[in-house]
Amino acid sequence: MISSVKQSTVPLTGSNIFRPKLTAPVRQFSVLPPLPALKTRGKSSVTAITKPLCVSLIEGFGELSKKPSLIACKAYEADRSQPIEEEKPPSEAAKKLKIGIYFATWWALNVVFNIYNKKVLNAFPFPWLTSTLSLACGSLMMLISWATRLAEAPQTDFEFWKTLLPVAVAHTIGHVAATVSMSKVAVSFTHIIKSGEPAFSVLVSRFLLGETFPVSVYLSLIPIIGGCGLAALTELNFNMTGFMGAMISNLAFVFRNIFSKRGMKGKSVGGMNYYACLSMLSLLLLTPFAIAVEGPQMWAVGWQTALSQIGPQFIWWVAAQSVFYHLYNQVSYMSLDQISPLTFSIGNTMKRISVIVSSIIIFRTPVQPINALGAAIAILGTFLYSQAKQ
Repeated sequence: MISSVKQSTVPLTGSNIFRPKLTAPVRQFSVLPPLPALKTRGKSSVTAITKPLCVSLIEGFGELSKKPSLIACKAYEADRSQPIEEEKPPSEAAKKLKIGIYFATWWALNVVFNIYNKKVLNAFPFPWLTSTLSLACGSLMMLISWATRLAEAPQTDFEFWKTLLPVAVAHTIGHVAATVSMSKVAVSFTHIIKSGEPAFSVLVSRFLLGETFPVSVYLSLIPIIGGCGLAALTELNFNMTGFMGAMISNLAFVFRNIFSKRGMKGKSVGGMNYYACLSMLSLLLLTPFAIAVEGPQMWAVGWQTALSQIGPQFIWWVAAQSVFYHLYNQVSYMSLDQISPLTFSIGNTMKRISVIVSSIIIFRTPVQPINALGAAIAILGTFLYSQAKQ
């Protein structure tokens, strides 16, 4: 059936139907049930029609007995040959491709950061300043993005920053501790120890929060703890400060995740802006401690020494490690918006494998077979843990 309308714009309301004028009243009959009157809260919805519409398909007749008020009617304009279709959601293949791109970018950025971070720390052993520069660079990048409208600035209030404060404290401690660890030991060793983070998560959740887990979760901790212990005992360049830094980083990041889950429920700030705000607050917390622990005088001497030994490219190393630190964390938070925590945990495990392997190759770190076995056992335990928590 084709209903034609004159080309001039005419308002169409829920109570009016356009039809040719009839000379005599005609009783109307319809096989369709009457549609319920729409409640418009005192306002009538007006639709301007400039072209005739043709009915192409009416759906829902088979379910009239269940939902008599739901009828789907598709239409197309008179000068078109195809119905006007609704926008379809992305396909599963498109979603998987998007997640794959997120993971590949996340891993690549993390590998590059760890390489430049270790180069900087080898020439400039001041982890507190290095950590501060990483947060400062990310904060500056996001402020510029908001000012130039490249990214939409988040709408925050005092309550948001109040709930973010404990997250920032834990994030600051974990970030500095990990940097201190990498300044003392090999990158591969730091990440082997950091693969034991699930053990800290279970212990804190069990004894401090009272949560319980299936037996399979507790069993998965055995290879994690055993593998980390084996790798630590057989590490050729073992350093207690580096080992304790990685352990403290694990504990701090566990509390960061707990505070983040508790405090950010119902908040509308997206992953990218959330991490930007976290970086800015962490920067404010870290700066005075960095000055107190190391200080500008030590930084000036160390900076001149690094420039004389490495040359101008040292400045590029510092800039690169700062930029890539922010980018890889930003992408990880953005990917967490798109995937489940289980998928994110598996991706984090694979990220550590890529960092460990690449750092061993680039820095030519000597690895004994028993040390490699311990690392493999620990990473396998991390994967089993992520499966057991599903």
